[in-house]
Amino acid sequence: MITVIAEIRTRPGVHHRQAVLDAFAKIIPTVLEEEGCFGYAPLIDHNAQVAFQTTAPDSVFMLEKWESVAHLEAHLQTQHMKAHSVTVKDDVLDVHIHILEDAIK
Repeated sequence: MITVIAEIRTRPGVHHRQAVLDAFAKIIPTVLEEEGCFGYAPLIDHNAQVAFQTTAPDSVFMLEKWESVAHLEAHLQTQHMKAHSVTVKDDVLDVHIHILEDAIK
């Protein structure tokens, strides 16, 4: 099992981030039905108002659980993900993907 954290940096402005969140809302049910998907959720910064918090107000963080890298790669090649990329292309600056595994087994 792998955990993916994808930081999707949007163009500045709440409307760009919201457009990306709206696009994700449309595909989440489909993604959750994909083989090997055990979780797929968009997250944004919580306004905790604490000095030790790092924030990224123009980012959406996807928290994903996949059975394997092969399942993640297949996910990225699906028609709905290709369409999603086209839908959000004018709102997204870049994407940073971290593929993680349990450090203590």
